[in-house]
Amino acid sequence: MARTAKVVRKTKETEIELELDIESGEDSDIFTPVPFFTHMLDNFSRHGLFSMNLDVKGDVEVDLHHTVEDVGLALGEAFKEALGDKRGIRRCATASVPMMDALTTVVVDISGRPYFRFDTTRNSYSVAHKSVASMVGQNLEKAFDIDLTCEFLKALSNSAGLDLHVKLEYGRDVHHSIESIFKALGRALSGAVEIDKRIKGVPSTKGTL
Repeated sequence: MARTAKVVRKTKETEIELELDIESGEDSDIFTPVPFFTHMLDNFSRHGLFSMNLDVKGDVEVDLHHTVEDVGLALGEAFKEALGDKRGIRRCATASVPMMDALTTVVVDISGRPYFRFDTTRNSYSVAHKSVASMVGQNLEKAFDIDLTCEFLKALSNSAGLDLHVKLEYGRDVHHSIESIFKALGRALSGAVEIDKRIKGVPSTKGTL
């Protein structure tokens, strides 16, 4: 059975079209108006072996928050749809991924009960994106930081029904720190959605997730 989903989300703030295939492992085609975010989503899909066709329009002239959060909501909805009744999935998985000076551990349970926790030992700094500012005709620097990353993760958790725990163990460079988060997220989710032939039915004592 193909595990795919198509989600269209349109609000006054964003327009998102997403096609997700959690089986194919083919290259993704991703565009958002935030180049660094696009790069992170590409890392997520490559390390998770997910195929994503994603086109995003958003009011980045106002804030990056709307766009980043809504992509998290759409992606979570797509995973929930693609997984169906969740029969045979491993459900829980963990991954730790280094990126130069940074290391992140992600633990996920596709429990149907959303919960998000983020821990870190570092302060939240910014990765500046002058390309975004010039694109929208602003002289202000736009920034993608740890706090914005957490907004994406929280939205994904709520929409997909994930019990999601993320710990940035350490990291000096914020770019490396965020990249290690997205890579670890992809690998942990890949493990959790994997079909295990030893599992009969839904992996829950309740019989449903």
